[in-house]
Amino acid sequence: MNKEIMSRAVKKRQADPKAVQYVWAAIEVIRNQKQIANMDRISKYLSRVFGLHPKETARQLSLAVKDGLVVETLTVGCKGSKAGIEQEGYWLPGDEMDPKADGSKDWETESHDWYCFECHLPGDVLMCDNCFRVYHLKCLSEECKPRDCGSHWQCIVCRGSKKKNLNKQEMCKYLRFIIQRMKERAVDLNKKGKDTKHPMYRRLIHTALDVSNIQENLTEGKYKSFDEFKADAQLIVHNTAILFGVHSDQAEIARLLYSDTCHELNELLLCKNCFYLSNARPDNWFCYPCSPSHEVVWAKMKGFGYWPAKILQREENQVDVRFFGHQHQRAWIPADNIQDIKVSVQQLQVKRSMGWKKACEELELHQRFQQEGRYWKSNVEETNQHYQQNQSQRHTEDCSRTDRADRLDEAESSISSTSNEQLKGGQEPKVKKSRRSQMPEPKEEVSEPEPEMEAVSSSQEIPVAAPPQPERLSVSTQTKKVLGSSPRTLHRGTQTSSDSSTCQNQCHEKYTKIFNDVKEMMKADNKRETERVVREALEKLRSEMEDEKRQAVNKAVSGTQAEMERKCKQVKDKCKEELVEEVKKMVAQHKQLISQTKKKQWCYNCEEEAMYHCCWNTSYCSIKCQQEHWHADHKRTCRRKR
Repeated sequence: MNKEIMSRAVKKRQADPKAVQYVWAAIEVIRNQKQIANMDRISKYLSRVFGLHPKETARQLSLAVKDGLVVETLTVGCKGSKAGIEQEGYWLPGDEMDPKADGSKDWETESHDWYCFECHLPGDVLMCDNCFRVYHLKCLSEECKPRDCGSHWQCIVCRGSKKKNLNKQEMCKYLRFIIQRMKERAVDLNKKGKDTKHPMYRRLIHTALDVSNIQENLTEGKYKSFDEFKADAQLIVHNTAILFGVHSDQAEIARLLYSDTCHELNELLLCKNCFYLSNARPDNWFCYPCSPSHEVVWAKMKGFGYWPAKILQREENQVDVRFFGHQHQRAWIPADNIQDIKVSVQQLQVKRSMGWKKACEELELHQRFQQEGRYWKSNVEETNQHYQQNQSQRHTEDCSRTDRADRLDEAESSISSTSNEQLKGGQEPKVKKSRRSQMPEPKEEVSEPEPEMEAVSSSQEIPVAAPPQPERLSVSTQTKKVLGSSPRTLHRGTQTSSDSSTCQNQCHEKYTKIFNDVKEMMKADNKRETERVVREALEKLRSEMEDEKRQAVNKAVSGTQAEMERKCKQVKDKCKEELVEEVKKMVAQHKQLISQTKKKQWCYNCEEEAMYHCCWNTSYCSIKCQQEHWHADHKRTCRRKR
């Protein structure tokens, strides 16, 4: 299977496009100096200017010759020691032959790109059967790779561009906002860009494209889906990476431009109405409901209170919301911090600031628009007609809403007054409870005199107040019944014994209570004394521990300071030694550089390294400098024998 897929791979180009541009620059500079651009001169130039190793230069130059980006020829030298000797030389493509000759325009007839659309590098690539794009096999995912060598294969861009999203008018309506932002972000890229009309540019870039071309395509209605628009934005990244290098600053700017474009397209696919209104910004744009409408909730960010918001999307335990209010900010909120909009404000305990009140007014306007069915439409007359139909109904609803708001204000004031009364009432039960706790004490004070009086009567062994009543009763009964004397005597004895037993029980209870009070008092005194002794012992131990701790810390600090001073002294001595050695090395290198510089010849005109010797103290780096200095001054002072 892999062999069949590999058989479809085609060798397009092998040389790195960035290295090819370096070679072109070297050939152009050397040819401007009226010299033959051979391997030695090209290698020295690339090593000096771009820091390219000679071996890498030789490899890239040979690959560029195979790719047809550099032409290798044999040239006969016309001056110097190489005069009349054939030398290998390299030319830019198109300079060495007649433009009308066969093969000079082969690169323009190529139907596919030369570099991978994913990694922007050369190599063996798979060609798409529908478009100009090519891919490395390793850059494709398993589901995008071709099944066999004979099947019709489409790249991932062509597969995504099959579905049609909107008509041409709607595509232009939404995508013009993205184009405008792309222009603003591509200013830096256009400043650092290269001339797209240069012939060498067309030898590297198969399909030239910029933001202005994308705008023209959008105006002409060439885009049938958002994926086609996204593919053109990706093509800008591809061309930029080929010209300036995959890891260059310009490529990073293009990637940022592409990522922003993808983000804008995702926002457009998420909700077209929200995307259009957030960019067009009509009056009360956030209050118009979408179709389908977004769920309205109370959302709470960390460090803030609950705030009215619209839910745009949900992912697992996170919710993407956009808040009502002045800025209409967006945030990902945990699902636990989301409350239904029907939850009362009193339960949420919200701080009612000015911003929060404005957000609630905007929420109320959104709910009114949703009840009236007022949706944002491009056809304004339809909306106005619908608005006139519901005008009378809205007036009645406003009146009822005003009454409802008044009732809500009254309810809030009553709730606040009720809460204040509850706060006051929370103290009143405590007072009542203290009164209940104090109620038994007067009863004890009232009931205590009765046992005392009974105790006095019991100590006299003859009750004084109690006997007369039975005697009167017995006298009254005696007038009626003569034989009632013996029962009356028995009743008096029984009452006396019961009173004495009651007095004894009450005295026992009283003294038991007094004993228990004294016992509890002694226990309390003993507890207070114990706590005092323990407190004094703890304070003493704490003070001793603090003293020991202070002494230990002082000792440790003094030891650490001594160790640090010793280490610092060692480090300083070591740094001084290293500094002396480094200075010696730098002095030696400086002397060596000065010696090498003195051994070289320098151009008398521009002070660059000279290649041509004229006379005993005059040399030049190029023919241009020689001609300028000859006519200016050297013509009169030259000592060269002629």
